[in-house]
Amino acid sequence: MFKAGHLHRANLTETPGMPAFSIDIHYQVRTDATEGQMVHFHILGEVQGMPFEESVELHRDTVFNFASTLTRIAEKHGLHPKFGAVLAHHKEYDQMFEDIRSQVHGVSGEAINFDHLRQDGF
Repeated sequence: MFKAGHLHRANLTETPGMPAFSIDIHYQVRTDATEGQMVHFHILGEVQGMPFEESVELHRDTVFNFASTLTRIAEKHGLHPKFGAVLAHHKEYDQMFEDIRSQVHGVSGEAINFDHLRQDGF
């Protein structure tokens, strides 16, 4: 379920090949005095009964690769990418992408600062 600033994904019943999980992704645009516009993500959830919580910030020019970052975080906590926490329900991620693009006033074709890629872990 998506609403501006929040995405919730869950599979509450473990099935063969699909673990039980519930993940909430909250995000907001912040302005850092040194770095400029950043998007702060707060991810909390549970995978197979094991809770986790993480936060990460991405520069406005690298934020559009947020699904990669979220997938790595989910995988680190036991949700393998093949289970589709990110890629299933692609429509919700498209909505999230458009919401973030609108908030940071992103324009297709903008240059990316390669130092930001390194700082943001890509």
